[in-house]
Amino acid sequence: MKKLLILGAGTAGTMVANRLNRLLDSGEWKITIVDQDETHYYQPGFLFLPFGVYNKNDVVKPKRYFMPFGVELIMSPIDVIEPDHNRVKLSDGRVLDYDFLVIATGADIHPEQTPGLAEHEWGQSIHTFYSYEGALALHQKFKTWQGGRLVVNVIDNPIKCPVAPLEFLMLADWYFHERGMRDKVELVYATPLSGAFTKPIASKLLGDILGQKGVKVIPDFMAEHVDPDAKKIVSFDEQEVPYDLLVSIPLNMGAAVVAKSGLGDELNFIPVNKHTFLSDKFSNIFVLGDAAGIPTSKAGSVAHFAVDTFGENFVRYSEGLELLPIFDGHANCFIESGYGKGVLIDFNYDTEPLPGRYPLPGVGPFTLLQESEANHWGKLMFRWMYWNILLKGQELPLPSLMSMAGKWAK
Repeated sequence: MKKLLILGAGTAGTMVANRLNRLLDSGEWKITIVDQDETHYYQPGFLFLPFGVYNKNDVVKPKRYFMPFGVELIMSPIDVIEPDHNRVKLSDGRVLDYDFLVIATGADIHPEQTPGLAEHEWGQSIHTFYSYEGALALHQKFKTWQGGRLVVNVIDNPIKCPVAPLEFLMLADWYFHERGMRDKVELVYATPLSGAFTKPIASKLLGDILGQKGVKVIPDFMAEHVDPDAKKIVSFDEQEVPYDLLVSIPLNMGAAVVAKSGLGDELNFIPVNKHTFLSDKFSNIFVLGDAAGIPTSKAGSVAHFAVDTFGENFVRYSEGLELLPIFDGHANCFIESGYGKGVLIDFNYDTEPLPGRYPLPGVGPFTLLQESEANHWGKLMFRWMYWNILLKGQELPLPSLMSMAGKWAK
């Protein structure tokens, strides 16, 4: 019997376990998935927790709920991956061998990597919404905060969901307007990018929206350290940005076991073929989701489209056929812009976000690169789709590869 071992039961790992459980012959394959945390977090929901739009029950569920029948779930930290021996050692002493390995160990924040960030002001005047606990703590902070200079800072890229910092600022603008204290809050975005976003057309649009909402953008800001007592962040070129409340997006890194196993780059992301997810070094290791070192957004939509293209391709490969270079880096993101509206962007490796209608050309109902109420409701509906469709590895009636239908050049 062939053994497929999946490391990580987050978004990508759970989806691929469900998808391959349906595609592979259960009489010929044993699928095992390993994770150390019993709880599955709906990470896009962390954005809404500080503003009271979502609560705890909206973003957490047991991982076991989403494991398909016949797939073995093992709860244990992973000690080391030994690809030369086709085995994984767990922290509880067990050793799991495999014929094929899928690494989906994700990414996490590491505030300790930035001097001054995770010290005595962490959770006081310095917060984050890029973790469950951080988002809840920020919600409590907002209940009593009297206003001042709120700075959102991205330490470095890549980060999970690159548009989330922009969404946070636009929701903050709305939130403080609703509380009647927007005039007491200065909103600032300090980013290492040269603009609001990575793609030029989308960057201009999003930058304009931020400007209309009174958000100051400080581009090309590479944070070197935080001075928590003086309440300022300092860049490598000695530029200083003072704050009263700092909302940080700390350095994002892959799992420590990746580094220990000698598989990753300097941020513990694993180099793979960007079209097939096959490891650059090992012919029986694939990497999906945020753990993969590919030039696309670390977002849930990418994991979904990736798994859609990966499933049948893996079956082909396991039967001795060549992998097809299918995945095109497709990503789409609903961007909350406040006041019950949102923006949708759709892009891939080669094509940046363009205006148009999605998914039906000329019909939508969603508008690309344009604010609309439909986009806002699309963002909120995604949570139900995530829990009930995507995690279970079911296909959506949407193309996995990016289509130019309904788009027009700008």
